[in-house]
Amino acid sequence: MQITASMVKELRERTGSGMMECKKALQEAGGDVETAIENMRKSGMAKADKKSGRVAAEGRVVIEISEDGKSAAIVEVNCETDFVSGGDDFLSFVQAIAKTALANKPADVAALSEMTLDGSSQTIEEARKEKIAKIGENMQLRRFEVLETTGGTFGSYSHGLRMGVLVEMENGSDELIKDVAMHIAASNPMCVSEADVPAETLEKEKDILRAQALESGKPADIVEKMLTGRIRKYLAEITLLGQSFVKDPDKTVETLLSDAGAKVNRFVRYEVGEGIEKKVENFADEVMAQVNG
Repeated sequence: MQITASMVKELRERTGSGMMECKKALQEAGGDVETAIENMRKSGMAKADKKSGRVAAEGRVVIEISEDGKSAAIVEVNCETDFVSGGDDFLSFVQAIAKTALANKPADVAALSEMTLDGSSQTIEEARKEKIAKIGENMQLRRFEVLETTGGTFGSYSHGLRMGVLVEMENGSDELIKDVAMHIAASNPMCVSEADVPAETLEKEKDILRAQALESGKPADIVEKMLTGRIRKYLAEITLLGQSFVKDPDKTVETLLSDAGAKVNRFVRYEVGEGIEKKVENFADEVMAQVNG
């Protein structure tokens, strides 16, 4: 069967692959476009699998909030370089994933990956592997959360490409929600209030602080008083309500919210690549290693 220019054009538009690759795929498929696409996807998956072991510590965090502000999704998708993460194509991909998550509320990453990508006929996993084959970088849908209101409304703050904060607040203005979200981005609290601090975390910190206080050689009753004060300071540092507000350090976030009659129910803070061990290249050592054979 003759392979026409229009057939090659259609295949290029549907796969994003190069002209010669599309022509070859059509020839191998006997001119059947659907078979060519299937074969190219299989080939793309093979290429993607070879790249799946490479560290992907760059990427984007995207937040999607429903029109009524009653539900929201936050998503992190990783790639290997900031060049790719800064591109419009990668942004559109992550935004579509966030919309898919918000609309379908999947249980986990595996379930989300098998869902049809918003605005596409492909699943998220199919689209991910196709993009890996096209761009040549490993990409991973790392994590997401979908939240439903518990009485408040959602707002957010994004710091560049790499950080996003989602906040649920009751009786708060859009400006206040954004200010608190910006504070969370800067100060990285562990949780909203002292009541939310995990018991295990608190006990571990108490053990450390008690050991430090005992080294002073002071009597046990004085040590316990020292411990009480240090724990109070520790809780103020790690909780949103206890922290000094970044825009006005003379007041705590708790005071800020109280003055406005507002309440933060919860928040989610994502920073791209946090917890991922990224390889640090030392080119001088690399060159010397080559010189020394």
